[in-house]
Amino acid sequence: MARVPAAKSTAKTTTEGTVTTTATTTALRRTLRRALRRTGRTPRALARHYRARRAQPQPVTELTPQPHPWTRALGLVAVVLLGAWLGLLAVGNVRAPVGPMNTTMTLRPSLTGGTKINVSPLGALELHSHEAPVRLDVNVDQLDPVRAQALVDHPERISGLQDEITQDVEHGTLDLAVRSCAAVVSGATALGLAVYRRPRRALAAGGLALSLLAASGATAYATWNPKSVLEPKFSGLLSSAPSLVGDARSIVTEFDVYQKELARLVTNVTKLYDVTSTLPAYRPDPTTIRVLHVSDIHLNPASWKIIASLVQQYDVNVIVDSGDTMDHGTAAENGFLDPIADLGAPYVWVRGNHDSHATQRYLERMKNVHVLDDGRAVTVAGLRFAGIGDPQFTPDRAGKAAGDPAEELAGARLAAAVSDQRTAGTPVDIAVAHEPAAARVTDGEVPLALAGHLHHASMEVMKYGTRLRVEGSTGGSGLRAVEGKYPDPIEASILYLDRDTRRLQAWDEIKLGGLGLTTAEVSRHLPKENTPGATGSPTRTPSGR
Repeated sequence: MARVPAAKSTAKTTTEGTVTTTATTTALRRTLRRALRRTGRTPRALARHYRARRAQPQPVTELTPQPHPWTRALGLVAVVLLGAWLGLLAVGNVRAPVGPMNTTMTLRPSLTGGTKINVSPLGALELHSHEAPVRLDVNVDQLDPVRAQALVDHPERISGLQDEITQDVEHGTLDLAVRSCAAVVSGATALGLAVYRRPRRALAAGGLALSLLAASGATAYATWNPKSVLEPKFSGLLSSAPSLVGDARSIVTEFDVYQKELARLVTNVTKLYDVTSTLPAYRPDPTTIRVLHVSDIHLNPASWKIIASLVQQYDVNVIVDSGDTMDHGTAAENGFLDPIADLGAPYVWVRGNHDSHATQRYLERMKNVHVLDDGRAVTVAGLRFAGIGDPQFTPDRAGKAAGDPAEELAGARLAAAVSDQRTAGTPVDIAVAHEPAAARVTDGEVPLALAGHLHHASMEVMKYGTRLRVEGSTGGSGLRAVEGKYPDPIEASILYLDRDTRRLQAWDEIKLGGLGLTTAEVSRHLPKENTPGATGSPTRTPSGR
C-alpha cells in the first residue's frame, strides 16, 4: 500500500513542470514579437536596417599636429621684416634738392644704424649718428649746374647757403619719414595677404611693421648723437680730403648742431665737386702740432711713398716710428732705410723686436733721425719724446725669448727716466716703446704713450690717466701679408696736439687696402674731454703714482 501514493506524487510533479514551461515559452514569444514590431515589425526589416548602417562611411578620427604658438609668432615676424624691407626698397626713398645738389635720401635696415653720405664718384662719409636698426643713406646724385652757377655769379649767397641746406635737409627728412611709414605698412600688409590669405592677419602684419618702424625711430631719437660729424669715416677718394670737416681746432669749437654740421659737409662737398681733379689739400691749424705715427713697416718699400705723401698732405711736423722697421735686422737690409732722409720731416725711432743693434747704429748716423733708447729724451717740433728699444731680438734663434717680464722691466726703466725728466723740469710729452707691455708701465708718468707690435690699431686711457696709442702695421705686415686669407691693411695715424698744452686734441686713423687692394679710409676721432660741451678732462694730470 506504500508504493501507490509515491507513483501518483511523481506523475503530478512532472505534469505541473510541463505546464509551467509551456507558459514561460508563450510569454517569451509575445515579448519577442513586441520587440520586433518596435524595430521594424519584421525580421526582414531589421536586417535591412543593419545592412544600411554598415553601408554608411564611418568617420575616421585623425590627429593633425597644430603649429606651436612660437612658430606662428616667428613666422609673422619674418613676414613683417621681409615685407617692410621690400617696401623700403620699392618706394622708401625721397629725391630732394639740398642746396645746389640733387640728393636721394633712403632708410635702410641696419644692425648698427648711423648715417652714410655717398658722394659718387669720390667716395663716402660715414657718421655714427644714432644706434637703431635703420640707417640713413644720403646719395649725392649730381650737382645742379643752374643752382651752382647762381652761386658762382652771386658769391654773397654762400653766406646763407648753410641755412638753406639746413631747411632742405629738414624737409627731405620729414618727407622721408612719412613715405617710409607708408612703404613699410604697404609692404608688410601685401606680403601678409599673399602668405596668410586672411585680411585680418595681413592687417596685423602691417600694424606690427608700423610699430617696429616707430620703435626704431624712437631708438634713433634717444641715441641721437649731434656731434657725430666730428668723428667721420672717409672712404674712397674722399679719404684724401679730410679738410672737409676742418682742422683739429675748428672741429672742436665750431660745430654744435647736427643739421648745421651736415650742411657744412654738403657745402664743402659742393666745393669739392668743382675741383675733383685736384682735391683740396689739408689746411692745418697753425697752432696744432701734427705727429705721424707709423709702426711695423717690415721691409715694405711701398710704405715710404705712403709716409711721404701723408707728410706732405697733412703738413706733418714729426714722424714717430715705434719699431719693427726691418724684418731680420741684417746689415744687408740697412739700405732699405735710406729713404727716411727724404721724407720731409724729423724721424723719431725706437728699436723693435725685429730690429737689430746694427740697424740702430745705422740710423743713428743718419741726419734728421732721432734714435731713442734707455729712456733717452729729445725735443723735436716742440714736443718732448722719451723712448726705449725692445730688449728682445726675436730673429736671433740662438737666444731664448724672455717674454713679457723683459718688456715690463724695460718699461720700468723708461718710466723711471720719464720721472727723472719731470724732476729736472723737462717733462716728457710722449713716451715711445715697441711693445705695449713696456708702454703700459709708463701709465701715470706721461700724458701719451705710443707703441706697435700687435699689427692692429687701438687707443685707450689707462688706469692712471695715460693715453696709450697702439699703431697697426704701416707695412701691411710686410711679407706676412700673404699668409692669411686677406692681406693686412696698411695703417698709420695723424695725432693733433695743442702747441701750448702739448695735449692730444684729435687723431685721424688712416687705413689703406693691403697687398693687391685699393681701398682707403680715414676716420676722425676726438678725446672725450675735447668734444664740445665737455666740462673737463676725465684723465689725471700725470704726476706719478
